[in-house]
Amino acid sequence: MSNRDYPAIAAAIGMAFFFGFSFIFTRSALEHIEPIHFLGFRFFLAALVVNILRWVGVIKINIPLRRWREIMLLAFFQPVLYFVCETIGIQMTSASEGGMMVALIPIFTVSIAAIFLKERPAIPQVISIILSVSGVLLIGYMQATQEIGRNFIGLLILLGAPLSGGAFSNLSRYFSRSFKPIELTYIMMNVGAVFFLGLSLIMHFFRGRLDQFLLPLGEPIVISAILYLAIFSSVVAFFLINFTLSRLPASQVSAFPSLTTLIAVTSGVVILGESLYWFHFLGAILIIIGVWGTNYFTPRDITSPVRS
Repeated sequence: MSNRDYPAIAAAIGMAFFFGFSFIFTRSALEHIEPIHFLGFRFFLAALVVNILRWVGVIKINIPLRRWREIMLLAFFQPVLYFVCETIGIQMTSASEGGMMVALIPIFTVSIAAIFLKERPAIPQVISIILSVSGVLLIGYMQATQEIGRNFIGLLILLGAPLSGGAFSNLSRYFSRSFKPIELTYIMMNVGAVFFLGLSLIMHFFRGRLDQFLLPLGEPIVISAILYLAIFSSVVAFFLINFTLSRLPASQVSAFPSLTTLIAVTSGVVILGESLYWFHFLGAILIIIGVWGTNYFTPRDITSPVRS
């Protein structure tokens, strides 16, 4: 692992922290607002932030119009397809099953990277990735409170989340050859805003509740959750992951989302006073060893495609 890797690794850890703490805000907000409605507000504010930053000159976006359609494929997988599959799938199954399915993202990321980007991980790195995934699966399985596999269709829909997550990681890695991380993030936030806010408005219209569209914003917890998720778990976190993928192989980056589970569990225990059990400790050990091994054993012959 070279010194050049350290900023990207720090960015990946920061991404895991922002995503990890997002569960506390999301869990509290969803008691007062529906998921798609919440996603609409989240990405609308995220898009507003990146556009204001562009208008005042803090960030520069230089994407030829003819290439927008090409990069929108990235936004289709993340955030659109990922969140649609995750939200609908969890509603049809359980949060525990959702967590376990999402834990498969590293497997799909490595497989797609090996096929399309020719980034083949070393055997010790594969073992490390399996360790980190095993830690997440252990925590998810032991925390399950509902019957696993009770809805096969729901599980199939949930499978779309790790598939889209793996596709996103590799597309971000590929597009980083031509575009800056902030440019990819900019498109993702705008596409997410148009899709989720538009879908939420349509749902409210057909239910005859359009006059109640802004009603959830009267809840302080909803406002705070939208602010955190829009700014930190959307703009900042997705910029960090795009930055990381511009500098490190997708297979190496794939282990870091496992830290999100560890951080989510820790924050739940510290902030919400949730219980801590033996499987949390074992899962944490597997995740930490896996993330360390994935980075330590990364082949040195994979070059960065970053555009500076």
